[in-house]
Amino acid sequence: MHRSAAVRDWLQANRRRIRMFFLPGYSPELNPDEYLNNDVKTNAIGRQRPATKDELILNLELYLRDTQRRPHIVRNYFKAEPIQYAAG
Repeated sequence: MHRSAAVRDWLQANRRRIRMFFLPGYSPELNPDEYLNNDVKTNAIGRQRPATKDELILNLELYLRDTQRRPHIVRNYFKAEPIQYAAG
């Protein structure tokens, strides 16, 4: 079975449990991941420029782990009007 057929079958079998939203090919304002990306660029990278690649990786890991322990920050990404569709 082709991968897309398997996904289609799974979606059909679970249609009462999942709701699909089809987004345009390029729509960062509708993508919750982009809110995280912007947060990371602004707060993990933008505030202190790392001197090395290892320092960059460490800063990112620490910031993301801290964010993971603070779910209210992640919930705030979904409060933006364009992506409230994904919060429900």
